[in-house]
Amino acid sequence: MKYVPDATADRRFEQDFTVDRVEIDGLLSELDEYAVEQALQLKEKRPDDEIEVTALTVGPEKALDAVRKALQMGADKGVHVVDDAIAGSDYLGTSLVLAKAIEKLGAEKPVDLVITGMASTDASGSVVPVMLAERLNLPQVTLASVVETQGDQVRIKRDTDAATEVVGATMPLVLSVTDQSGEARYPSFKGIMAAKKKPLETLSLSDIGVDAGQVGLEAAYTAVEDATARPPRTAGEIVKDEDGSGAQALGDFLASKKFI
Repeated sequence: MKYVPDATADRRFEQDFTVDRVEIDGLLSELDEYAVEQALQLKEKRPDDEIEVTALTVGPEKALDAVRKALQMGADKGVHVVDDAIAGSDYLGTSLVLAKAIEKLGAEKPVDLVITGMASTDASGSVVPVMLAERLNLPQVTLASVVETQGDQVRIKRDTDAATEVVGATMPLVLSVTDQSGEARYPSFKGIMAAKKKPLETLSLSDIGVDAGQVGLEAAYTAVEDATARPPRTAGEIVKDEDGSGAQALGDFLASKKFI
């Protein structure tokens, strides 16, 4: 899961042109809520399998809010990887940290299924799930709008512009789900209270065996070199139709802006 800046907040860059994720309000990425929901549904459908749902995130200290939200929804355990050296990481760095954290968790208890959202609501890259699968050497089934499981078999429906595909694979695997996979539940009062007693583990880069030189802005393959603040909104132009020329004036205006 990813902790992202609140879209309604005054989002801005740091001096190094990385997104400010510390001083502004953030929350659990809405698209990742669908991943939490699918994990919880899987657990509810198989109550005899002793399934444990672990919510994992990488981010600053405030990213704990994203983990707590997942625990309130019903996840059993939370894991937060936090380290100053991670700031400014690109997709490659982020996927490395996540993969190493998952491998550490897998050493304690086998990980059968890694579920992610289709993308984050801030960057919208959609590439971390496939990078995770590559790093973990696992099969991947991505962009699922419908998820079905039977034993260790997973079958999904993926809707594309040209067709609807049905894809299947055997656990362990990496699965990403879309916002069409099922409405995410709201935390109940009981869930909010129960979350306070659930285990929450904090890990650093050294805990998961990642060298600080492998992540962060200096290790990123891309970087923002400059940014300009969005200009303030100005008053719009009003087209009047007092003499019957309104249609022509509107057409000229749209053409001048290359809208038509």
